[in-house]
Amino acid sequence: KKFGFLETTTNVNRLLSDKKTNAVVIATRHNTHADFVLEALKAKKHIFVEKPLCLTIEELDKIEAEYSLLNSNILMLGFNRRFAPQVQKMKSLLEGISGPKAMVMTINAGEIKMDHWTQDLEVGGGRIVGEACHFIDLLRFLVGKPIKNYQIQFMDTSTRDSAIIQLSFEDGSIGNINYLSNGSKSFPKEKLEVFAK
Repeated sequence: KKFGFLETTTNVNRLLSDKKTNAVVIATRHNTHADFVLEALKAKKHIFVEKPLCLTIEELDKIEAEYSLLNSNILMLGFNRRFAPQVQKMKSLLEGISGPKAMVMTINAGEIKMDHWTQDLEVGGGRIVGEACHFIDLLRFLVGKPIKNYQIQFMDTSTRDSAIIQLSFEDGSIGNINYLSNGSKSFPKEKLEVFAK
């Protein structure tokens, strides 16, 4: 109701074959995203898909190949951090800085039990793929250049949902993402620091 959608449905085939429907929103569990995106691309629909776009490189390759056949369809991911007012302000302040930037993003993600679907690598992809992708996108947005290299170090836990991700960018910028599930609830959920001159 809030956004004026005419219909919500789980009948994917009917939705994609409907000629009056020109855009779809995919907000299902992570392991279904790639197949739904591919079906919607083949049906020539505009797509908004919640993150992550897919769970594997093979799925990504298929999506890229299908998308390359189209010339006017919109495929947008649900990376929302880049649209936050404070991030937009940061981006505008960084516009005049041509040198590399150093960024530290700390996420106090909190605990999610091992039996939750997001922790299942086959269904949710795990929290790094399913949620930390927000912050990889955020740092890439602030730098405005492609990621050249990355490293990831997992804390030794059964959930593997605490990790340090190091990114390096084509312009020499660097970013550290501290995605942690074992922090105190008294610590802020998200903290971003950007160093530049």
